[in-house]
Amino acid sequence: MSSFRLAFLIAATSSIGSLPAFAAAQSSYVYCDNGLRCFKAPCPSNSALDLATGKIVKGVSIDASQLPQADKAITDQSDVLYSGKIVVRGSIEQRTQSITGKDYSLPWLVATRIVRTAKDSERKHCSSP
Repeated sequence: MSSFRLAFLIAATSSIGSLPAFAAAQSSYVYCDNGLRCFKAPCPSNSALDLATGKIVKGVSIDASQLPQADKAITDQSDVLYSGKIVVRGSIEQRTQSITGKDYSLPWLVATRIVRTAKDSERKHCSSP
């Protein structure tokens, strides 16, 4: 390998390591209002089931701004997004939110597309315990 090619590969490889992480890993989630009601924020009234791990993320809000137009039309016309009726693809991000003058780091599900209809077994976390 020529020294020019080697130098180029080293420079390219080292610059990749300095790039910021763009997004958390994508997974499939069933998001819903779980029926809990609170008197003080933040409140864990919404949850998302990560279908890959089985983990329930409590107190998560949803950001549907990244959904394609066709998917937004589906969510705008009914309660499918909040009732656990659909599986969405997306990632969980921590965002800082100020509530009554105090900053909280809270989870947000950034939905990027609707995958399919959720199965009944995937919606079990959608009602309060």
